[in-house]
Amino acid sequence: MARDAGTRIGRRALLAGSAQVALLGMLPVAARAASARIDDLVARMTIAEKAGQLSCFNDEIRPVGAVFNPVVDPRGADALLADIRAGRVGMLFNGYGVAGARRAQQAALRSRLGIPLLFAADVIHGCRTIFPIPLAEAAAFDPELSERAARAVAEEASAGGLHWTFAPVVDVARDQRWGRVAEGAGEDVLLNRQLAVARVRGLQGPDLRRPDSLLATPKHFAGYSAVRGGMEYAAVDMSVAELRETYLPPFAAGFGAGALATIASFTDFNGVPATANRWLLTDILRGELGFGGVCVSDYDADRELIAHGVAADEADAARLAILAGVDVSMQSGLYNKHLPALVASGRVPMARVDEAVRRVLALKEALGLFDDPFRSLDAAAERKRTATPAIKALAREVATRSVVLLRNRGDLLPLPRAGRRVALIGPFGADRANLNGPWSFAGDAQHGIDLATGIRALLADPDALAVEAGSGIHEPLGGGIARAVAAARAADVVLLAIGEAGDMSGEGNSRVEITVPAAQQALAEAVAATGTPVVVLLRHGRALALEGAVRDAPALLCTWFLGEQTGAAVADILFGLREPTGRLPVSFPLATGQQPWSYDRRGTGRPAADADPMAPGRSHWRDAPDRALFPFGSGQGYARFALADLQLSSRVARGEAVQVRIAVTNIGGRRGEAFVRADIHDRVASRTRPVRQMRAHARVTLDPGERRVVTLAIPHAELALVAADGQWRIEPGAFDLWVNAGGEELHSQFDAV
Repeated sequence: MARDAGTRIGRRALLAGSAQVALLGMLPVAARAASARIDDLVARMTIAEKAGQLSCFNDEIRPVGAVFNPVVDPRGADALLADIRAGRVGMLFNGYGVAGARRAQQAALRSRLGIPLLFAADVIHGCRTIFPIPLAEAAAFDPELSERAARAVAEEASAGGLHWTFAPVVDVARDQRWGRVAEGAGEDVLLNRQLAVARVRGLQGPDLRRPDSLLATPKHFAGYSAVRGGMEYAAVDMSVAELRETYLPPFAAGFGAGALATIASFTDFNGVPATANRWLLTDILRGELGFGGVCVSDYDADRELIAHGVAADEADAARLAILAGVDVSMQSGLYNKHLPALVASGRVPMARVDEAVRRVLALKEALGLFDDPFRSLDAAAERKRTATPAIKALAREVATRSVVLLRNRGDLLPLPRAGRRVALIGPFGADRANLNGPWSFAGDAQHGIDLATGIRALLADPDALAVEAGSGIHEPLGGGIARAVAAARAADVVLLAIGEAGDMSGEGNSRVEITVPAAQQALAEAVAATGTPVVVLLRHGRALALEGAVRDAPALLCTWFLGEQTGAAVADILFGLREPTGRLPVSFPLATGQQPWSYDRRGTGRPAADADPMAPGRSHWRDAPDRALFPFGSGQGYARFALADLQLSSRVARGEAVQVRIAVTNIGGRRGEAFVRADIHDRVASRTRPVRQMRAHARVTLDPGERRVVTLAIPHAELALVAADGQWRIEPGAFDLWVNAGGEELHSQFDAV
């Protein structure tokens, strides 16, 4: 029997994320009040100048030398400067460097109204100094670390003449075939919420007007990661309840932390492209979430409404986009081309254009650009705050904290720094080109520390390391396997550096099979057959379906794309200078065909028993159980921990938190950090519930033999669900609760009343 209706909870409150209740005050971001200056400007602007403020273009004045998007309507620096002086440009994106930005800003100030430009970029995981990809950083499960990393990135990016980043990605990603898993925080809603807040705070800092503040942009609104088949830009179909429970909460958390911009998804949503979806961009974004900032189209996405089949031509596409709620058109130029005529014909109300213009001008005012148009355009700051020792040290710390040790059979790791012959085998052993991964913006891969360099730096005898590529990333090397096998036989341990190239993840890089490329798999099989112990150093931007010798290696580490400090960070872990503390933010499947899959999937009426996961007539595949090879949260350190004395209240009333107390003891021989996590399951509800959901986590560092009681608080609001009527409710009844610390798990239950 379904339980009774329960307590209705304010929708914005639940979406904002009750883990940050005290911080966010459960309040939506209020729209910025228009100043007298903005009123005066809007009154004096022509429709062409208004359209210009709503137009964003690729920065061809100061290109970074990398191509991030398909080339659409290139114009050259001189033509772009002429458009700026004519008032036809409101912002530029994906350029870098103070000198070029000052040149562009001077052109803007010579326009009729002298409205300053905004400078934006896709600074996803570093600017000049490249940090780990966001998915890797999420493996640290440490919002404070993520906030510090974002603050450092903002300081460096703003020093190079940027005001705004099109980040963070807050798309919850359950399908590892989708390439942009690399840019977000993985499959869990709570972790996505927490890191959305941390990253927005870090990027923006305490005051948006400060020269080291970088405006944040939670993206892509909304449901972008749920594309069919994991294929980039494909269709999205989902229930409104799933949208509200899974995909909106990280956006609400980011907006609640102060983000004043978002980008609309490329994809359609239930048949209506997001760029033309008024229900999504106005009713939900502004009405339900209370968002008062600027909504930007993605790259050329308004023009893509024609290919979607919902717009007849460019003018129709511009009309649909602005009426849906898209304030700023990125790169297509459609607002410049068509808004004047659309307004003149009455097809677009001037009031809607003015609303968008006010939002853009309010954003520029919030950033202090009217009072200081050359804010963040200081050549001295660019020299002083770029690639500093402090930023590099933090990049190494984040990289080290991002490594996940999935297996360490026979305590093969950590390795001694002397007395062992080590063979580093694989295409990524001495490779620098693939350290950074996708969207590394203005970084130079040649500044990075490769694995061979990092490992040699810690060996007592650098000559004890032999390096062999063995294969290419996708193709065999002539004689490569033979040389690798010889190196493995001559070594005491093999470090096998294999996985994905940097361009195999990220936008436009969906994969049908998320396995290690065949040439590298063949190399792994040959090396494993020598009998020399193998430590797999996996490089990747998503969870992979591991096979054969890679899956069965005695030691296995996820080393992701860790950025320029890769070699140093991995070496720190291998030789025990640092404890591996990362945990998986995404589940590694048994096979690609399980996708999409997540640890918090909804239950079924015929669940398989743990004791017999392949029992006939139960939920599983014919050739695989309904489980992961390594589920969300997997990972271990060099220390070991035991749990005892789980205590919690048997009944939890409205407004109270579930207070969970657990004793954690370090039963290993070295100091280590325990990752303690609490999951819940709602036993009887009006809608089927996830089999389990993480609702709290904490870390505790313990010396050998040390015992400490850890308290985890689960706010009452975390027990809510979206009921059949579309409202958030806490339904009274029984909940299961599990607490684990990397292996051992204890179970209890409580009642919500």
